[in-house]
Amino acid sequence: MSAVAPAARSPADVTARRERRAAARRRAAWRRRRLVALLMAPWIIGFSVFFAYPLVTSAYLSFNHYDLLSPPRWVGLKNYEFLFGKDALVGPAVRNTLWLIGIAVPLQIIFAFGVAHMLTRARRGIGVWRTIFYLPALAPPVAATIGFVYLLNPATGPVNTLLGKVGIEGPLWFDSPAWSKPSLTLLGMWGIGNTMLIFLAALVDVPRHLHESAELDGAGWWARLRWVTLPSISPVILFALVIGVIEALQYFDQAYVASNIAAGSAGQAADSAGRNLGAPQGSTLFYPVLLYQQGFRFFNMGYASAMAVLLFVVALAVTFVLIRNTERWVHHQGPGR
Repeated sequence: MSAVAPAARSPADVTARRERRAAARRRAAWRRRRLVALLMAPWIIGFSVFFAYPLVTSAYLSFNHYDLLSPPRWVGLKNYEFLFGKDALVGPAVRNTLWLIGIAVPLQIIFAFGVAHMLTRARRGIGVWRTIFYLPALAPPVAATIGFVYLLNPATGPVNTLLGKVGIEGPLWFDSPAWSKPSLTLLGMWGIGNTMLIFLAALVDVPRHLHESAELDGAGWWARLRWVTLPSISPVILFALVIGVIEALQYFDQAYVASNIAAGSAGQAADSAGRNLGAPQGSTLFYPVLLYQQGFRFFNMGYASAMAVLLFVVALAVTFVLIRNTERWVHHQGPGR
């Protein structure tokens, strides 16, 4: 028996079949998009409520006079004019914050790298030592600051007591304008546990054959550190630098607690407006501390919003500059790099 040839399909049937397949693909794509949107909904809602909305509101309030008790009143650029030209406290606050960025942040990164490098060379008890160096990072900032104020108390603190027993006159630490920021830097170096762990993971991941090859070529420990270790972990150094700068721009808890304790112990009064000017003698008046005083002590919410917008722009610009210039010193491992 001869086989019966299938009936030829008309162009209209082929077109209809293609349209049904395309419609089915579109429905499947929309289902996938709805699933992705549903899974991302918690993050989208959180981002909108806790970041986007406050940012837009702060930008709007920065052009208004607002004290929480009366409706916002539009004042244009007056808040920014006062911020850039008339507020005498902004200059010292900015200089103190730049001190943190230029001195405290590099010291913390160097110390965290040194501790991590030391742990990679430990023969025994590396888990115990890693835990010991990480534990300070778990201490709440306020509690850690109070503890350091007690330890560095110039009259009764254990540190100055031990220094006195060996014939060294200890400084005034938090009660001295020259030593208050170094004291806060010591506090920051004590709590480098998170950065230390990141450096430790990066150092462990450095290829061993690179060190062996450099050692066979006669490179000493400094040459291996400079030309092998640091280039290999340069992305981690960039990460620690960016995070450190952002945290320095937002530095508040430790400075506020230390300045209030120092002002109370020294019996220093606030200024005529009732402001704590960062005791002792304005050395701990950082930009976020001044912003807090304007917003939550004197309820100048419009002016505080202008300060917050400026802080956001500066943090964004500094981060962009750091990342934009990474090609000069950050080395990425991978194909074609």
